This record gives sequence, C-alpha cells and structure tokens, in this order.
Amino acid sequence: MDNRISVLGCTGSVGRQALDVARHFGIPVAALAAGRNVRAAEETARIFHPDIIAMADENAARDLKTALADTDISVLSGTAGVEYAAAYEKSDIVVNAVSGVAGLAPTLSALRKGKKLALANKESLVAAGDIVMETAKDSGAAIIPVDSEHSAIFQCLHAEKRPERLIITCSGGPFYGRSADELSSVTSADALAHPTWNMGPRITVDSATLMNKGFEVIEAARLFGFAAESIDVTVHRESIVHSMVQFADGSVKALMSPPDMRLCVMYALSYPDRFEAGDFMKRLDFGSSFSLSFAPPDTSVFPLLPLAYECLRRGGVYGAALNGADERAVGLFLEGKISFTDIVRSVEKAALTAPEIKAPSLSDIYEADKEARRRVDEFFSC
Repeated sequence: MDNRISVLGCTGSVGRQALDVARHFGIPVAALAAGRNVRAAEETARIFHPDIIAMADENAARDLKTALADTDISVLSGTAGVEYAAAYEKSDIVVNAVSGVAGLAPTLSALRKGKKLALANKESLVAAGDIVMETAKDSGAAIIPVDSEHSAIFQCLHAEKRPERLIITCSGGPFYGRSADELSSVTSADALAHPTWNMGPRITVDSATLMNKGFEVIEAARLFGFAAESIDVTVHRESIVHSMVQFADGSVKALMSPPDMRLCVMYALSYPDRFEAGDFMKRLDFGSSFSLSFAPPDTSVFPLLPLAYECLRRGGVYGAALNGADERAVGLFLEGKISFTDIVRSVEKAALTAPEIKAPSLSDIYEADKEARRRVDEFFSC
C-alpha cells in the first residue's frame, strides 16, 4: 500500500489499533494527533516517525516539543494544529479516532481537502451529520466508517440494491438483564467492565447506558440515508454479527467476525480492496460449536436509546445537544460527582430543551453543544 495516513487520536484505543494495523502492513504514517498524553505521544512519534504531530492541549504540545527536540518531527499545538494534521497535504487517508465533539472540526478539515476519511468519531455525524455529508459530497471525499456496526452495514450494502432496513447489533453492555432499580447503585468500575470490547472510558459508559447504540442509530441514518423508522437495534451478546441489512425481498445479509476493531480499520484503509491478514486476525471456527442469540433491547430500563431516536426524528441541533449533554454527564459520572442513573435524568432534560432550528449552521451546532453542557451542570446545581 503506497498511501500515507494520518491518525488523529493516536493515543486512544482505536488510534492505537489503527497504528497496529499500519505497522503490520507497512503503511507509512505522515501525521499524528493526540490530546494531552505526552508520554504516549512521544513513544508513538518515535516508533512511527511522522512528519508532524499535533497536541490539542497547548501545555502538552510544549512538553512534547521539548521531548522530541532530538528529532526532525514538527510539533503543532491546539485545535488548529489538529486540524492541520487532518488536512496535511502529504497524507492520503485520515483516521479520525478523536473522542467527542472535538473530532468534528478535524473531520470537516479532512473532507474539505478531499481526503479518504476512515471515521471512528461518531460525534461528527451525531452532532452535524448533514453538514458532514454535504461537505463530503462537495469535495468528492469518501467516508469509510470504522465503527464495527457501520463498517458491517457498509460492507453489506456494497453492490446491493433495494435495501429496506438496517439492523444494528448491540452487546447489551455490562448491565444487560438488570432492572432499573438495580442500576441506581452501580459504580464507574461496574460501568467500565464491558463484556466484549476494550474501549475508552466514555464510549464504555455509553455502552452501559445504551447511549452509544443510540448514537450509532443517528450515525447510520446520516451515513446511509435511512429514516429512524427503518433502523432497528437488536441485542446480540456474542458480538459476532456486527450488523445486518434486510432487503426488499425479505433476505438479510450479515457481517460476522470475532470482535476486533482492527478488522474495521483494515477494511477502511484497504477499501475497495482487502488486506490479506494471515495470522494477524483471528478467524471464526465453524468446526466448533457456538450459538448466536438476538433479543430486543429493554428501553424501559435504558431510555437513552429511544431518546436518540426522538432526537434523530427532530433533526436540527438535537443530535448536537444530545451528544453535548451526554459527554458532560458521563464526565461527571467518571469523576464520581453523579450516579449512573443521574446520567439518564440529566441527558433527557438537557437534550429535549434544545431550540428548533431546521437547517443549523456550524455555529448553531457548537452553541447547542455548549448550551446542553450548561444545562447538565444547571441540573445538578439546583
């Protein structure tokens, strides 16, 4: 593979796995970006020797510049630096694994330059899906989803006609089968104990509330042009079927593999081809017995999933408000300042008070995000 890549969010879970893929297949890394983890950023930069590395945190950038003074790697700082890395002219493919709404600006920067975007930052589409998709259309840039569910749907739709429904699978998280009363006393350690995937703290908590699955419904609607009523969620504890597409004739196509995000990264980087993974990827063993189970999610216990559907139907800035409220509430929970059930209460309150704006601008999106965070803080100050 001759293409050079940029990896944004290179010290996070998906970013590290993307770099693992790059190292295995000999893909050169042109640019990196991270948040504030100087030690991990220095180690990564020395291994992959990019032209540039950007740190979103100004102080971290200053420390990293000192740490890399013996190299010819340029260190950039702040949001402008991350956006520069996203649009870097010597990079062909951008892996956006930045966490949170902070990933929106780099997404747009990459797309405006016509880059092939391997998108793992779902908040870009949740908060500003219409703007993101319009930007990609205008520049001719390709968006290849890296989320396992959307990668599966993308592959199932390839060369197909007349898709009717999308079925997004859900592990159910660590609290599957519990009652609402049982959730009142769970701790952050409980919420971070995901049964299948090894992910960052926020997305792991979102998986425990099923908010992450709600975000994936919104993401799928924006990426693939489906209405809320044509997207289903099913609980699939084994995490082997990563999502499905049902067609007009009633047939269903599913994508199956062991749960490993590197497979999604591989597909995004190699598309429209496929890498020969060899021993790098584990295979499903159909010579052994295993079962696949499916069940509807319990939305009475996990109401953030239907809330996401409602925000999708309302459109406008509701997705941005939903994400902003959740990002703030999960942060407070991880800091030990609120309970697990407080996440649900505050996000419901903050998201549905967003203003009705039919065709929001980018500034409207960021304002809705900011206001939703403020409303979460206000909810707990009463």
